[in-house]
Parts: sequence; C-alpha cells; structure tokens
Amino acid sequence: MAFLGIIALLAALALVYGPQFWVGHTLRKHSAERPDFPGTGGEMARHLVERLALEGVGVEVTEAGDHYDPESRTVRLSRANHDGASLTAVAVAAHEVGHALQHQRGERGLALRQKLASFAIATDRIASIFFIAAPILAIALRAPAAMLALAAIGIGLLSVRVLVHLVTLPVEYDASFNKALPILREGNYLSDDDLKGASSVLRAAALTYVAAALMSLLNLARWFRFMR
Repeated sequence: MAFLGIIALLAALALVYGPQFWVGHTLRKHSAERPDFPGTGGEMARHLVERLALEGVGVEVTEAGDHYDPESRTVRLSRANHDGASLTAVAVAAHEVGHALQHQRGERGLALRQKLASFAIATDRIASIFFIAAPILAIALRAPAAMLALAAIGIGLLSVRVLVHLVTLPVEYDASFNKALPILREGNYLSDDDLKGASSVLRAAALTYVAAALMSLLNLARWFRFMR
C-alpha cells in the first residue's frame, strides 16, 4: 500500500509539474539568438500591429511576463522576447498580437476571460481574508465548525481562479494556432523548419495556462486536505 501511495504521489507531481517543466523547456530550447532574423520580437510585434491595422495597440517591455492587456490595448513582452531575435521571441510576439487581433474583432472568449480575470482578482483577495479569519474566529468562538465554514467559502472563492484558467485555454489556443501560426506561415516570415519550432513554442504559449490551472488545483487540494 505504501508503494502504491508513493507511485500515486509521483504521478500527481508529474501531472502538476510536468506541463510547467515542458513549457519552460520548449521556450528555452528555441531562445537562441538568430543572426539571420531581420528583427527582434518587439520589432515583429510592431510590424504585425501595423500590418494588421490594429489601431491604438502599443508594444512595450514588461517584467510581469508576456501578455496582452486589453484595457490599455498593449502587447507586453518580457525583455528577452522584446529585445531578442530568437524563434521563441518571434513566435511569442505573434501570439500576443494574436490576442490583440481577437480584441479588435470583439471575440467573446477574450472578453469573457477578461471579465472573469478581474473577478478572480477580487475573489482571491476576499479568500485570503477568509483563510486568515477562519482560525481566529474558531479560537474566539471555540467553534471548529465556524472555521470549516469559512475555509469552505475561501475554497469556493479560490475556485474562480481555476475557472479563469479553463476559460483561457481555448482563447490561448486560438491566439496560437488560428492567429499567430497562419500569420507567420502566410507572411513567409519563417522557413518550413522554423515553422515547426514556432509551432512548438506556440503550443507552449497556449499551454502556459494549463500549468497554471494545475497549480491552482493543487492549491485547492491542499485546502481540502486541511479541512479534512
């Protein structure tokens, strides 16, 4: 039984951390500078913004990770991808511009994700208050049931974050394979060999939120175990 428990634990860890490891490995694998590329990821993003006539969309460096901000209409790239001329930089830039294209077209998936993400920020903050208050209230009232009730509410609030990640998956897939990859292929920006590598990078970009969702589920599992 102990052996089976260890196997189950290792399988769970592989399920949770495996996608995260694969995403990081894939992005690093294609991050070598390419002197044969005509520009950086940032220059690619600005070129695509102009080519696709995405009015009002800016491109800038960020320390918060590659993403598109619908509120400010800004494609934000990490310094490595903004200033680098690698396959990862070019593919990630195209992926984030893909989100800007979704925004311009008013696609519902991106709009829903944005609404849920804003809601999740609020629920995360409220959940933290519940988790802090639960043990204090239980001690003050000498009522373990009160602590469990508050913790259950906190877990419910944290579940919103998992929902956001699930809604995000099709949006990310669309930005990678219905937007970025066709743009790179049809614009002849990359050779056939590089398109294969770019496809891997775009898959990693889309699956970033799978890793995030699994980490959120792990966090929820910890709280369920605590409640038991």
